[in-house]
Amino acid sequence: MTSSTPQKIAFNVIIASISKVLNTGLALFGLMLITRYLGPDKFGLYITALAFNGLFNALGDWGIYQTATREISRPKADEKIIIGNVMALRITVSVILALLLPIMIYFLPYSFELKIALLLVLLSYIFYSFYQVLIGLFQKRLIMYQVSLIELLGKLIQVSIVLLTIKLDLGFKFIVIGITGSMLANFILVYLFSRRFIRFKLNFQPQTWKKFLKESWPIGLSVIVTFIYFRADSILLKSLEGNTAVGIYGAAYKVLENITFFPGMIIGLLMPMLSYYVFKDRRKFQSIVNENFKLFIILIIPLIIIVMFFAEDIINIVAGEAFVASATVLRIVIFALAFIFFGMLFGNILLVAKLQKQQLVALSACALFNVSANLIFIPKYSYLSTAYVSVITEFLVVVLSAYIVYKNLHFLPKMKNFRLVILAGLVMVLYIFIFSSFPFFFLLLTSPLVYFALLVFLKVITKKEIWMLVKKEV
Repeated sequence: MTSSTPQKIAFNVIIASISKVLNTGLALFGLMLITRYLGPDKFGLYITALAFNGLFNALGDWGIYQTATREISRPKADEKIIIGNVMALRITVSVILALLLPIMIYFLPYSFELKIALLLVLLSYIFYSFYQVLIGLFQKRLIMYQVSLIELLGKLIQVSIVLLTIKLDLGFKFIVIGITGSMLANFILVYLFSRRFIRFKLNFQPQTWKKFLKESWPIGLSVIVTFIYFRADSILLKSLEGNTAVGIYGAAYKVLENITFFPGMIIGLLMPMLSYYVFKDRRKFQSIVNENFKLFIILIIPLIIIVMFFAEDIINIVAGEAFVASATVLRIVIFALAFIFFGMLFGNILLVAKLQKQQLVALSACALFNVSANLIFIPKYSYLSTAYVSVITEFLVVVLSAYIVYKNLHFLPKMKNFRLVILAGLVMVLYIFIFSSFPFFFLLLTSPLVYFALLVFLKVITKKEIWMLVKKEV
């Protein structure tokens, strides 16, 4: 790691943040179009299709992407050999799934329309699985901003297809085609960009695959388990309550999914550094984790405050009056988002520290709780129970993951001045109360500014940290 590494990360964060904010804006705009065009019932079908897309991704993952990123980040790693084998392995897995999953889809008790949508998202998975492997090359070189820009273009293509679908009234299936088009564009561009710094050949070396899968299978099973507690609730909700309940729950959860890009982006940028320092320089490793922990705490407090005060306004803008019931769900699941931030952090610590097997046991327990609780409470409380179960599940993920980190690394992240962050949050709440008669957008923009300005004044955010974010040298 060179002395310019912090500046490279800062540059990535700035560019990637801008592109991701635009991406999120497009995603929310697309969500506004889709919810109003489909309505709660058909939107429930859309959410179900997305849930199965997550299932296909989980079944085909097997930890290949994460392990590839970790291995090429090791000192003196042979990128061409690793990527050549990983890509060949990924293609083999995708072909197997492409042959088997349509049979499963055929026997599902769903409408013909939904089955066609599931075949389309299966195609989306194949494109996604190919380009995901190559992302590690960009992470290692700290140029993830390029991937962010590519994904922004992909999102623009998806929203364009949605607009065309609505204008021509082509129906639900063409809304799903937008996802496939976006993934295809992402794959082509990431592949072309990656060829600037590596040209690899597919390597079909079973012995190398065996060694690789021995490392990656715990991560792969963790991905499947994560899908169970993160996405399977929508499938259970559809089976037990129907499309409308899925639509109401899904509208709120899609809002949160569009926010989770930021912790994921930060973790993605830091993962090569965490992999490098975890065994080489423990003090540096802990410093990086503590800074990330501090950033996440600072971010989640205003997010929770904004949602608690303005859930109805957010849902009305994003989904429309037909989804008014989603506001209550949003107020509940915002706390799940808070735990997701820290779940990502601890999960990646476990990954770079090669503690995947212990993580798998913890995640399996969380998945078992999630499915059991949903089966028990959905028939009585519908989507509200699913929301509460999501919060409790994500809390358990954080607690168990933190315990494993502490047990094995004898370390837990910490931050100074936590009380001052809470004070800034309380001032933000007071500001919203005092100016509650002002328009929603005014408060949405100004209340976080009050919060962050106070953090700077109280020196919770230092001038040095601000300078790191604006310094342009790379």
